[in-house]
Amino acid sequence: MDKSQIEAYLARIGAERPEHADLAGLRVLQRAHLGAVPFENLSIHLGEPVTLTEEALLAKVVDRRRGGFCYELNGAFAALLTALGYRVTLLGARVFFGERLGPPMDHLALRVDLDEPWLVDVGFGRFSHAPLRLDERGDQQDGAGVFRLSEHGDHGARGADLDVLQDGSLQYRLEPRGYALADFKPTCWWQTTSPESHFTKWLTCSLLTEDGRVTLNGTRLIRTAGEERTETDLDEREALEAYRTWFGITLDRLPVTPPAPPAPPAPPAPAAPAAPAE
Repeated sequence: MDKSQIEAYLARIGAERPEHADLAGLRVLQRAHLGAVPFENLSIHLGEPVTLTEEALLAKVVDRRRGGFCYELNGAFAALLTALGYRVTLLGARVFFGERLGPPMDHLALRVDLDEPWLVDVGFGRFSHAPLRLDERGDQQDGAGVFRLSEHGDHGARGADLDVLQDGSLQYRLEPRGYALADFKPTCWWQTTSPESHFTKWLTCSLLTEDGRVTLNGTRLIRTAGEERTETDLDEREALEAYRTWFGITLDRLPVTPPAPPAPPAPPAPAAPAAPAE
C-alpha cells in the first residue's frame, strides 16, 4: 500500500493514523473498522467474484465502500496494519457449529506481535471489539462479552491449537502457524460456491453500532441496543434503502438467496413379511 491508499483506508474507517504501531493505536483501528466496514456476504448472492488479492480487497472495501466476510475483511485489515508498521501473521481457524468443526481454514484471523502476541479479528461478525491476548488463558473482558483462549492438543514445536470461547461458547479453533493470503483461496472458493456452505444458504449484512448492532438478514432488519431488540420485515424498496442508510451500500437490486433444494424422496416402506406357508 502506498501513502494515498493508507490515507484512503483510514478515511474509510474514520480513523487517524496512529503515531506509533502500538497497542493503543491497534485498539482504535480495530474498533473503527468494526464500526465502519460491515460483515456481509452479498457478493455471493449478487454473482460477484470474491478475489483474494490485496489489490482486489482494497478496491472492494475502500474504493467501493463495501464489506465482506473473514478472508476479505481480515485480509484487507492485515494489509493496512502491515503498511502502518505492525507485524501481522495470517492464521487459519476452524469454526464451531455447535460441537462440530468446519473444514480447515474456513476462517482467517490475525496475529499481531507487539511486546506480546495479540489476536485481532474484524471478520467474524459479533466478536471482540478489541485485541485479545494470545498468551492469556484466563477470562478477558470485552465489550462483546467474556473471552477465553484454551489450548487444544499438543502439536510439538509449532504449539497447540487454541480454542476461542465467547461467553463460554466455542467460536473457532485457531492454528498457531502462519499462512499467506493465497493459501485461503481453496476454502474461500468452497465457501462461496458449495451448497453445503452456510454462506451460500443465508444472506446477511451486519455492523457494530455505538450501542449494539444493526443487521439485515435478507429483508429482515434487526437492531439491538443494550438489552432491546427490534425486528422489522421490509419490502424491496425499504431493504435497498436500509442498505444505504445503515451500511452505506448502494445496490441496484437485492441479492437473492437460492431456494432450498427439495427434500429427498422418502425411502419406500419395507415390504410386509410373507405369510407363513400352511
